[in-house]
Amino acid sequence: MPKRIEMPGFIKPQLASLRTKAPQGEQWLHEIKYDGYRMQVHLNRGRKKVFTRNGLDWSKRFTEIAGALAISGEAIIDGEVVVVHEGRTNFSELQAELAAGRQGRLVYYAFDLLWRNGDLRKLQQIERKQMLLDLFGKNDIELPVLYSEHLIGDGQRMFEHAAKLNWEGIICKRADAPYRSERNENWLKIKAVQKGKFPIVGFVKDPSGVAALYLGRQEGKDLVYVGKVGTGWSRTVSSQVRKQLDTVVSPKSKLTRPIRKPKAIWVEPKFFADVEYRDVTSEGLLRASSFKGLSRKDQF
Repeated sequence: MPKRIEMPGFIKPQLASLRTKAPQGEQWLHEIKYDGYRMQVHLNRGRKKVFTRNGLDWSKRFTEIAGALAISGEAIIDGEVVVVHEGRTNFSELQAELAAGRQGRLVYYAFDLLWRNGDLRKLQQIERKQMLLDLFGKNDIELPVLYSEHLIGDGQRMFEHAAKLNWEGIICKRADAPYRSERNENWLKIKAVQKGKFPIVGFVKDPSGVAALYLGRQEGKDLVYVGKVGTGWSRTVSSQVRKQLDTVVSPKSKLTRPIRKPKAIWVEPKFFADVEYRDVTSEGLLRASSFKGLSRKDQF
């Protein structure tokens, strides 16, 4: 009788490489890119564990999701925990729910099956997904767990549709590829971004330019703080931005509710930063922001 292979512990996840355009061809599966926390669920003959992408055991935070996976035997499922808000997954809403210790709005989108009473990682992506779908069907798995659907074919069209709906983007996966615990070209991520113009309310200087810009947003009569941006410029652009901002230095912050920033040099909000960002956190701050340009208030 062959020796039974022991179910492994946490498996380091496969990660996607960033691309600007979706690949074409029938060999690619295209899924929605969920804006949440990557989670790996281990089901071991009644015992259940939930791991973060770094291998931390967060089982106590996700008891309702684990409880919905009433599956006998052994299975390791890869997926993403999200909160759906206003029609799309919202990272800041997820943060708020977890901070409050609530689970009622959490949804687990399962997109891969790594183990089912044996190792499945050498199988093709399309086979693993079909086995996952069959497993959920046979066990009547329902909310808060969902199978992550995919499309085959025109990935760019799906991406453009995702961007219009303000989704984070899409993930494209080679249908014939095995699962590898690394970042590689078999999984590609194509991200949509949000863009905006934000008045610059202050900056942190470095020897030749700026190290960071503090940004605001006009809300009625109030000028509120929305975070900082510290990437996206060359040394030359940084120097040019500094020269412009030096002309509008203010002795104090122009924010309606001042914030404590010991390194800040405050300015009159005469210049706007063109910024790309991923989302807005539950505190109202821009997430994953990048500087794209500078304009004066009287230029638009």
